Amino acid sequence: MAKRIEVNTLQIDYKNIKFLKQFISRYGKIISRQYTKVSLKDQKKISRAIKNARYMALVPYVR
Repeated sequence: MAKRIEVNTLQIDYKNIKFLKQFISRYGKIISRQYTKVSLKDQKKISRAIKNARYMALVPYVR
């Protein structure tokens, strides 16, 4: 059973790397909502932030 990660919408930002790494697997993939237990709205924001961070080279595409 996966743990629920508490999400504050103010935390969701592409510059907040420590927060975003909670939602990236060890292979570099974005972890799905079924495992993280976040809402659809927050999952979309998190996915967009991770993709922006990847584009800005703050987070690697693969590990």
